[in-house]
Amino acid sequence: MGKKETVFNEIVRKVRKELYGKGPDRIYTHFVENMAVTTMYGILTPTEKFIIQSEEGKKVIHNARTQMIQEIYKQQVPEGLEELVDSKLLHLFSDIKVEEDMAVSVFIFEKPIV
Repeated sequence: MGKKETVFNEIVRKVRKELYGKGPDRIYTHFVENMAVTTMYGILTPTEKFIIQSEEGKKVIHNARTQMIQEIYKQQVPEGLEELVDSKLLHLFSDIKVEEDMAVSVFIFEKPIV
């Protein structure tokens, strides 16, 4: 993993830690054209792990996590993110697989990341 990916991961980790109280245990980012594809493992808090024991709890955590992170990035792009890749963030797609304790985010930028 290159330096740019490492710094990108740290920005994403910091946002999630501030938002949820826990950042991912492992995080990987790959740049593809104008996208950053970030995969995160070990993202759930102990409370969330308890809540997902029921089907309703799984839905609640899934919806809260996916909607909350997208709203945060819409309101304000994290400091240093756009400067790092030298491009404006256009869209963020994010999903979580609660049973696997993992999430994937796809950041779409205005121009290719070099």
